[in-house]
Formats: sequence, structure tokens, C-alpha cells
Amino acid sequence: MNTLNATNFCGSYRPDDVEFLLKRLAQQPFIEIAHKEQLIQSGARHYSEMLSPEALPSARYLQVFQDAFAANRQQMALDCLSLAALIAAQRSGPITLVSLVRAGTPVGVILKHVLQQVMGRQVAHYSVSIIRDRGIDQVALQHILGQGHAPQSIVFIDGWTGKGVISRVLAQAVDDFNQRNNVAIDSGLYVLSDLAGTAACAASSADYLIPSSILNATVSGLVSRSVLNESIGPGDFHGCVYYDAFEPHDQSRAFADGLIADGVALAQRDGIPKATPIDRAQAATISAEFLHATMAQYGINDVNLVKPGIGEATRVLLRRVPRLLILRDPDAPDVAHLKVLATEKSIRLIVDPDLPYQAVSLIRSAIDG
Repeated sequence: MNTLNATNFCGSYRPDDVEFLLKRLAQQPFIEIAHKEQLIQSGARHYSEMLSPEALPSARYLQVFQDAFAANRQQMALDCLSLAALIAAQRSGPITLVSLVRAGTPVGVILKHVLQQVMGRQVAHYSVSIIRDRGIDQVALQHILGQGHAPQSIVFIDGWTGKGVISRVLAQAVDDFNQRNNVAIDSGLYVLSDLAGTAACAASSADYLIPSSILNATVSGLVSRSVLNESIGPGDFHGCVYYDAFEPHDQSRAFADGLIADGVALAQRDGIPKATPIDRAQAATISAEFLHATMAQYGINDVNLVKPGIGEATRVLLRRVPRLLILRDPDAPDVAHLKVLATEKSIRLIVDPDLPYQAVSLIRSAIDG
């Protein structure tokens, strides 16, 4: 195995927070967002093969993040506590959290410490790559089992579902892995908010602003989105770039530490919440009907160009070429950061009071020019 795979890489987190099962790559030749979008939509290259340059947030945008953190940290802490309780109830013995890079990583860090400090559980936490059309990193899963973790101890963690694509990719990839390796890893995805009704377990189905969705690397351990290109050999983990230049601006540890403290304090004050199962069927129906109507209304043939929910809408405005931003209520505090991004990037904004989500972004099709 490549020696870069054998090192304990924790990004900008502490070693006991997480181990990224990623191959650290030298700085990649960045591809500008517009060119990357053209290559993706033409089929010339897969999105996982390329990275666009990441920029530090503007002072105005960073203030919006801090405001969102202050406003929503109690909701996120409560949901992390609820999700930890659901995990503890469904796993006996040691727990192996496997968060999905990158949105799952901060959630996994918080859950690890809440499970340990509040519920007294033994927990390991790895963060691994999963890529649409490519599946989960099989080398990483083999590594986790090779460290002695029982297959039944594994719990997959992400921040939220949008359309449910990653839930389905995970289910198929883990099923394939199980058949090839004669094991029985549970492929269910555990998230804070399940908009698509495709997660195995979720604390909520509400489209609220999860503060970590606002930033990129600076809230996710300073790692890039995962990479799967010619730099990755057959025995390698999927790759990433570590943004060491961003270290003075990193929010990762402070963000996670704040949520861990909030979760512990909530448990001490109110006890461990009894989570109410979400109505997955209803969430799935809303998602399917919304996607069908939106694609018809805007003449969209590729469902991948529709990104529902605050988290997915934010990702589009940060690292894709947006066509349109749709908001249910432009005065809602949860979408303030999206309005800042739309202004900074000159993206058209329209208001739809009947939107089933707080926000939706549409990606510009290559044929739109």
C-alpha cells in the first residue's frame, strides 16, 4: 500500500477527532469553475478527477457564517445529540463512525465525542471518500476492517440528504463490497437532516441551515473534496489536497468543539432526547414531486442540475456554475449567506413562496452557454 496511505492523517483536527483515509496529494493543477463545468457536462471528465481553486470567504461572508453559527448551533447540537442517541440504540459494543468526506466529517467529529462523553461508548472515527458514479473507497473500507473493527460496528455519517443520490450510491457500493468480501456492513446512512427520505436514520427532515454547510475546507479539517484520477493507484485511498495555506483562517476545531460542548451541556440539563422517527415516505414523495415539476418548469433534462435544500444550494454557489437561486423567503435568516453569494457572483435570484425547501439552486447547463 502506498506509504501516504499508512500515515495517521487528521487534517487540521486533533488525532483523536478523526483519521482521514485519504491519500494526500501534492497541490493539483486547479481548473477554473467554468471550464470544469464544461468538462463535466460534456462527459469529457468526471467531476472527481478535477479540483477548482478554493478561496477564503470574504469578510462579509465570514460574518454571515458566524451569525448562522450563533443562531443555529443549539438546533444542530440537539440534532447531533438525537442522532448520537439513535446510533447508540442501534449499535451494541464499540462503534465505528465512517463519515463521508467532506460534509460528513464535522458531524462525525461531534458525534464521536458526544457518544463518548454523554453515552460512555467506545468510538473510532474515520472519514472516507464517496463519489457519485464511482462509489465508496473500497480500499478505505478494507483498511477499517483490517484495523480490527467489526463490520456490524460501522455507521456511515453525512450531514444531510438533498436528492438522496449519495444514499443510493452508498447502498449499492456497500452491497457490492459485502458480496465480494463475505461481510455484512449496514449500508444505511445516518444524517442530521433527511430531505429526500433516503437516509436510514435522521434527527430531522427539516431544511434548516446546518452552519458547517456554509464553508468548504475551513470547516472540514482543511481537506479538499476527494479526488479520484490518475494520481490514485489501485492500492491507494482516494486522494485529497490539504490546504495548509488556510491554517490561520481555519474554523474546523473551534466549530466542532463548540457543538460538542453544546451537546454535552444539553444532555446534562435536559437528558438525552427521545428521537421521533421522520416520515421518510412523505419526504421522498415531496422530493420526487418537486424534482419532476422543477425539471419540467425550467426545461432541465439532467436531474443532477437541480440542487434542493440549503446545503446543496450552498455547494452550487461555492463551487459550480449556478443558473438560478430560488428562495422560499428571502428574509429568512437561514438564507442570508446565499443572498451574499448570489450578490457576489451576480446570480439571479427569484422568490417562490410555495417552495417545499428554503432554497434551491439550479446549475447552468453547458448548452445554455
